[in-house]
Parts: sequence; structure tokens; C-alpha cells
Amino acid sequence: MAKVAFVGLGVMGYPMAGHLKAKGGHDVTVYNRTSAKAEKWVGQHGGKSAPTPQQAAEAQDFVMTCVGNDNDLREVMLGKDGVFAGVRKGAVVVDHTTASAEIARELYSEAKNRGFDFVDAPVSGGQAGAENGVLTVMCGGDQGPFGRAEKVIAAYARACNLMGASGSGQLAKMVNQICIAGLVQGLAEGLHFAMRAGLDIETLIATISKGAAQSWQMENRYKTMVAGKFDFGFAVDWMRKDLSICLSEARGNGAHLPVAALIDQFYSQIQKMGGKRWDTSSLIALLNR
Repeated sequence: MAKVAFVGLGVMGYPMAGHLKAKGGHDVTVYNRTSAKAEKWVGQHGGKSAPTPQQAAEAQDFVMTCVGNDNDLREVMLGKDGVFAGVRKGAVVVDHTTASAEIARELYSEAKNRGFDFVDAPVSGGQAGAENGVLTVMCGGDQGPFGRAEKVIAAYARACNLMGASGSGQLAKMVNQICIAGLVQGLAEGLHFAMRAGLDIETLIATISKGAAQSWQMENRYKTMVAGKFDFGFAVDWMRKDLSICLSEARGNGAHLPVAALIDQFYSQIQKMGGKRWDTSSLIALLNR
């Protein structure tokens, strides 16, 4: 059992923190910007809440965070009453936010200067993965702190790997999002074509899902895509945030991402259709207009 703080109880953080308590058996303190959410979590899971990130982090062995973007992350870590003001020497801060590699390296350096460790650890698997405790976690940082943190992360992960030096976890998550963007567009176009061609969708999927076209997205999203229902997964607003990070990194490292850039524009059109909170499978809605 470890003393663990979890900062950020959104759709991902709330169940992840719950697994730390119920499955991991850890002593968990939570913080959320909206205190009512933290109080609800404590009522459901036990543990305790803290009024600031700094107080949540004090005397903990590990501090997990999961917030929105680079600006949110910088504020919750380095701002007034932030996490870094409370972390004890020798502790490990594990950040599950999907953010830039640049801020991961910045926080890693600052943590080293203050005498503790930092691991960037974005996740894949969405809300369902968080709720079921089967996330994939991509980490960047030093082997020693990663090895210690991995045992705690295991409460909500089915896979957790160190990808390399600080920032490498974020870079791996960028690859994940680049791959998903192209895959969802391909699935959307395939289903759109099948519907126009008059094929029986159930028979079609039962057949092609046994071959090279198979994917998690196909297995889990084809029914809702065909039904035009898009409230089952990762929101378009968040995907555009992630693709923006990918495209910015690509401009710096010389990578060419023509498909990712195009699909980002498709998601921009989805936003204009009122689909900011629709899940990423809503790309089919553009084709079916």
C-alpha cells in the first residue's frame, strides 16, 4: 500500500482514482477543481479530499494528475498552491494528461531541481478503459521512478511501458492519436459506402472483422456509427486538441502528417455542425449529410 494523491477527477481521473483505492488498496487523497466532485468521490470510495493540489500532494509517495491541456497542467503543477509546492523529496509525480512533450520535459527538469521525480504517462482506452481498469499507459522518464510507479499504475492499466526519456510518453500518445484518426476515417468511409451500396451491415462486419480490416473501432463503434449516435467515447473537442499537439510536434521534427491534418479539418466541420462533444466516430456524420 502506498500513499497516493490523485489530482483531477474528470471522466478519466474519477474512475482511475477509484481503482487506486478499491483494487490497489492504497491510501488515496483526491483533489478536484470543483470540490463537490471530490466530495462525491470520497463518499463513494472512502479516502479523503484536499482543498488545494499542494495539500493533496503533501507527504504522498505518489501524486497522479489528469487534467485538460498544457495550460491546465502548468497551473495545477506550478501555480499558486500547485502540486510541486507540496511534493516531498523522493516522491514520484505521474501525469496522465495528454499534453505536449515540451511541457513534460519542463516539468521533469523542475521536479529534478526540487528533489523528486516526474513521469509523463498519457493513457489510451477512453472512458470505458478507465472505468474497467484496462488502460494502456505510455510513459516517459527514468527507469527507477517508472519501476516504482508502474506497481501503482497497475490498478487501472492492462499495459504500462516506458517508452524512453522524458517526453517519450507524450510522443507515443501522439502516434496513438495519429493512427486512430486515420483508422476512424477509413471505417467511416467504409460504412458509408456499405450503406449506400445496400449491404447488410451485420453480415458485412461479421465477415470483414475476421480479416485484415478488423480493429477495436470496428468492433466497438460500427453499430453506433450506423445508427448516427455519437455519445459513447472520446469527444471531438479533445481529439482536435490532441491532433493540434501532433501537428505542432510534426512541424518541429519534420514529420509529414497529411492525413492527420486533413482529418483535423473534418473534425473542425463536425464542431461547426454542433458536434463538439460528439465522440470521434462522428466523422461518418459528414459523409451522411
